[in-house]
Amino acid sequence: MDLATSPLALPFPDMPAIDGVILRVARARYKEWDRCDLTFVELDEGTSVAGVFTQSACASSEVELGREQVKSGSARALIVNAGNSNAFTGHRGREAVEAIQSQVAKALECKTSEVLVSSTGVIGVPLPKDKAREGVANALGAEPCGWEDAAAAINTTDTFNKGANASAMIGEHRVELCGIIKGSGMIAPDMATMLGYVFTDADVEPAFLQELLSAANLQTFSCITVDGDTSTSDTVLAFATGKAGHRRITGWDSPGADAFAAALRDVCRALAQAVVRDGEGASKFITVRVSGAANDDSARRVGLAIANSPLVKTAIAGEDANWGRVVMAVGKAGEPADRDRLSIAFGGIWAARDGLPLENYDESPVAEHLKGQEIDLAVDLGMGGGAATVWTCDLTHGYISINADYRS
Repeated sequence: MDLATSPLALPFPDMPAIDGVILRVARARYKEWDRCDLTFVELDEGTSVAGVFTQSACASSEVELGREQVKSGSARALIVNAGNSNAFTGHRGREAVEAIQSQVAKALECKTSEVLVSSTGVIGVPLPKDKAREGVANALGAEPCGWEDAAAAINTTDTFNKGANASAMIGEHRVELCGIIKGSGMIAPDMATMLGYVFTDADVEPAFLQELLSAANLQTFSCITVDGDTSTSDTVLAFATGKAGHRRITGWDSPGADAFAAALRDVCRALAQAVVRDGEGASKFITVRVSGAANDDSARRVGLAIANSPLVKTAIAGEDANWGRVVMAVGKAGEPADRDRLSIAFGGIWAARDGLPLENYDESPVAEHLKGQEIDLAVDLGMGGGAATVWTCDLTHGYISINADYRS
């Protein structure tokens, strides 16, 4: 399935190497394609790990194992398989993951619990053990590669490679953070995106790294939606190799903790937004800003109700400033709202205030705004001080075409 590059695509950034991280890719040929579809990341001893995972009740074996593995706080390797999600595959799926872990652990002389595995692609087909074994063997012997090659190898229906980076000063030491992600459809998880990985040379205690990643997730990966569907495989992992040379960050009182947390949040936000920009069939990137909610959590839920509404998304795809559909979405969110306090704006131009359309409302500049690719939608509930920002894309015929032909 050849897909045209999203009109919202971003160029892949120039990202520095991370000390303690070696990237390799290989061909496992999980699907009939001529490309690398297995990514192997080798991590130095002492690397901390944290993760957030899908809330799906039908999660893959990779997710089930990963949830337990991150509790140890230690990682030596990451394997990512593209083209087969290995979800809904019972004991055969779990055996395939355990075989990969054993193969890598033997090669690196580490514990199997330190080998994390992710898979993405078609659901319901067990991961072929022979192809996985050969792919891992090829990856173990491959030459190191760069970030974009690693990002390309984890893609499925993605139309562009996605990466983001940031840096922070911890005392006199500059630390780097680099992340790659894949995701284009089945995006509305209450935790993460599809598959995302952040690597840093900072030295961060595992429990605090988990706290930081979970907090960043709430403001980034849990604030995006493409289609309202949550994947069986969603995973975001953060790895800190500790090679930067600064004193270990163990909590908010540690020097540089605030700066590192901000950099991690920036990388997560950029990765999350890149997924939305590659939403299947997307032609417009939509920012939904909700203010005046009862609290921040309520604002986020209202924002997601708007962003997940097919009626809102198709109206924007059609460049129709139908703010009545926004009213509908707010009303169905199940959060505190008052019709007579509700205000709605497109592109910074208020169409309705305090439950009524403005008497002097001119739709012309709004219509012009909706012709663009970057759409801003603001809602003020007038209920309190809660606020949140959610990102989504429009819904076009392209989404149907891609998903109707997905398994082929």
